[in-house]
Amino acid sequence: MPLEATMMIIDNSEYMRNGDYMPSRFDAQSDAVNTIFQTKTDSNPENTVGLMTMANKGPEVLVTHSKDLGGSIDIPTAINIAQLALKHRENKNLRQRIIVFVGSPLQGTGADEREMVKLAKKLKKNNVAVDFISFGDGIGEDESRVLNAFVENASNGDNSHLVLAPPGPDLISDLVLSSPILSEDRGIPPEAMGAAGGPSGSRGANNFEFGIDPTLDPELAMALRMSMEEEQARQAAEEQARQAAVNPTCHVDADEEAMLQQALSMSEGRDVEMDEDGDGEDLDEEEAIARAIEMSMKQDQEEQKKP
Repeated sequence: MPLEATMMIIDNSEYMRNGDYMPSRFDAQSDAVNTIFQTKTDSNPENTVGLMTMANKGPEVLVTHSKDLGGSIDIPTAINIAQLALKHRENKNLRQRIIVFVGSPLQGTGADEREMVKLAKKLKKNNVAVDFISFGDGIGEDESRVLNAFVENASNGDNSHLVLAPPGPDLISDLVLSSPILSEDRGIPPEAMGAAGGPSGSRGANNFEFGIDPTLDPELAMALRMSMEEEQARQAAEEQARQAAVNPTCHVDADEEAMLQQALSMSEGRDVEMDEDGDGEDLDEEEAIARAIEMSMKQDQEEQKKP
């Protein structure tokens, strides 16, 4: 389970009064905040979670949950304050993470993609992961483009995510709980999430690998994955056997060629040995002839010396 210090930034703007999420955007967001807090603290007793707002009178670090609504959100300022709060965490071994809820249209510097990317690179340099949970007016095309660019530039080893939570029967808390944001805290490997936690898509049943939510039944999801890998290995082995049966001459030809090369090598070795032996025989014959001539000359000399 990861050791993390997390700062949650909630959207407390006027847009949170809308009722497109039951019972309201703010209450749905509060439920998701509680879910994240409970999951983070349950995964490791040393984890810490902080909370702050980014609207009304301005970004403010909270000790208790607040229902003060009003004004507009200021994402860059809120993130900078959250980073400052994480910098002064007691346990420096805790990884840093900021989770931002966005349910309002981006305004000011927060809507400037260039400025947001610059801030994202700064956070990446300081090893701060950032997750965005976008809902309500935060899932607009412009908002999604800016937030997606932010996540791509802040991500270090796929540690930052963007989760879109459109209005529907699913609670924001359920979508967050089954997203990559909390996968490691729940002991689920990222690869087991399949396509469920893509950086820019909304969540739905069709997005899960095998059509099974791995967070609801991780053992079943893992069993299905292992079964698929075994089936792929079996099919690959059958394909190799079929190829070998269709083209058996390829192996025969290869074997025959190898045997021929070996025979040629052995033949060349024997020829070399025979040449070496032949040279020795020639030398022996020449010595024998020389000795015979020498002996013949000695005999002639001896006969001439006799009276």
